[in-house]
This record gives sequence, structure tokens and C-alpha cells, in this order.
Amino acid sequence: MKVCVYVWVVDGCGFSPDKELSEILTKLWEIDTNKCYPGVEYEINLQGFIRNIRDTNTDSASKNLFTWVDEEKLFKRETYRTFRNLLDNYEMDVTKEESVTWEERKENSDFLDAIMKTKVMQEAHKFLVSKGAAPVDDVKFKKLLHDTWFQLYRRKGARGDNSCSFEHVFVGEGRGNEIIGLHNWIQFYLQEKAGNINYHGFFRRETVRDDEVVRLIAMQFDWRGVASKPMCSCFCWFEPGV
Repeated sequence: MKVCVYVWVVDGCGFSPDKELSEILTKLWEIDTNKCYPGVEYEINLQGFIRNIRDTNTDSASKNLFTWVDEEKLFKRETYRTFRNLLDNYEMDVTKEESVTWEERKENSDFLDAIMKTKVMQEAHKFLVSKGAAPVDDVKFKKLLHDTWFQLYRRKGARGDNSCSFEHVFVGEGRGNEIIGLHNWIQFYLQEKAGNINYHGFFRRETVRDDEVVRLIAMQFDWRGVASKPMCSCFCWFEPGV
């Protein structure tokens, strides 16, 4: 599989492929020995197409996206197990202030330790060092990852720190009648299994490629019948941290 990255060209000519980023992401994909495969760790049922991003009332999928996931096999892996431990550390309501306990800090550290042992993160680290974007020292690099993902910040209008990059991207946040973030397949599966997510279907155009395995899905869902996500895209079946 080749991963292609496109960047917006400022002069208004549209999108242009970024060769270097495409190459490193393809390499990371190839060396990921913990990615999952259909029929082995999971099975999905894409079902119907979403034709209108503005229409969040039409459900084109009568069943769940996930038919099954081998949780016993999946969560024996250190990166998956330590990742799952982080998912209940945040307030879903984006207006509520976040507080981090000692136990949660340890869980953050355990997850970072786990992903830093992987070939994927070691290769990513090497690439970032070559670009002057990360320190060579592993301890300092771990701190950079921690600050990038877990450092809390205050959203506009909030009274206290109520968000962080990890929460937004991997866990998801509720803001009024919409869900923001939540671009991780493991969190999607767990929330769908818990009955919190109702999958509506996927977007046909330029979102699901006819590759050997479906690895990118753009889809629509609602949260507990109250908050909606008109479009959510995520790379799927990758190891946490990729």
C-alpha cells in the first residue's frame, strides 16, 4: 500500500502531492507489524453510501460498522492495551474542565513507553530528528510526544483547561449537538459496541479505495441520538500511535 499526502498550494492551484511525507508514511505503514487484518482481528460491514454530508437524519446502515473484533487477541498487545486505558480519562462534554490524576499520568507514560518500543515510532523519531523537528535523546523525545498529545489547553470561552490533542483526535469531544474529533478506529469500535455510536454509512467518493484492505474510511454517525458527526475520516487498523 502506498500512502499519499496532499498539501494545499497557496497560489490557489489546488492540492499537490508531498513526495517526502508520502514516502515516510508509506514506510511507516510497511514496517507496522501490529496492524490488523480483516478475518483475523476484525470484520466490518460498510453497508450504504452517504450522499449528502448535510443530511444527518438519514441512516444508510441498519447494522453496526463492526461485525466483530477479536478483543482478546487485540488487547494482549502492549500498545493496544495501554492505549485503551487512556480512553476513559476525559470528559466528553467539551465545556467541562479536565483534571488529570496521578493514575492517569502513569497511564499516559505507560502508553508512550509502549509506542516508543515499536519500529514505527523509532523510524518516525529518526525522520523527525533528520528534519530538526525532534531531539535525538529518547527522554526528551518522550517529553515532546507527551506535550504534543497530552498537554491540556483552554478552548475559547472555557473557564479552565478542557481539551488536549490526544482527546480530540483519538477520544472525541461533544460540543452542543455535534461531535468533534474522534478519528480512531479502536475508540469508534468500543463506543459502537457500548451503544453510544450509531453508524450511518460511508462516503463513496474518494474515501474507500479498492486496495487489498480498506484502510481509510470517511463515514457519518450520531452519538446517543443527540450529537452528530456529519463526516468523520480515519485511517483504520493501524497500531495505536501511528
